[in-house]
Amino acid sequence: MLNSNTLVMKFNKVLFLFIAGMFLGCDQVPDQKALNPFSGLWSLVAMEQMNPETGEWTQFKNGMQGYILYDDQGNMAIHLTTAGYENTDLRWPNFDDSISIEALRHLTGSYVYFAKYAVDEEQGIVEHARISHSNPGQWSDIVPRKYTISGDTLTLRPLDEEIPERLVWVRTVSEE
Repeated sequence: MLNSNTLVMKFNKVLFLFIAGMFLGCDQVPDQKALNPFSGLWSLVAMEQMNPETGEWTQFKNGMQGYILYDDQGNMAIHLTTAGYENTDLRWPNFDDSISIEALRHLTGSYVYFAKYAVDEEQGIVEHARISHSNPGQWSDIVPRKYTISGDTLTLRPLDEEIPERLVWVRTVSEE
């Protein structure tokens, strides 16, 4: 039979293990990628079109650059530009219709939209429901994309097989 001192010691050990377990459990932060594999900032590494005759992928418009950002509240944003877009001496005031034709032509190399997004993991589809767009004719469009995520690489393709394009993104590493 156990005496009261032995019972108190056993109780204290159990209590200590319980409290220690709580502190150890509190220190663990869930892996964000496991919760939402889209979440984060991605940098474009390739925007390509497939040549239907050869089956080879080639750069779209001699190369593109940009970012896509997904948050954990279902919001996303994308900004694409032609390669080297920022390397120009052209300057113009914002929200002013007196800019030069040359500057207007350059400005067409920039593509931006914001959207709400939803993921259908079973179908491998991410849907962007646009809430704004640099092209007024594409506001409110809903654009589904096939996706694959492999490690830190995200590939997006149009759902329509007749459009042989793909955008390949890599997750940027935060400086924390």
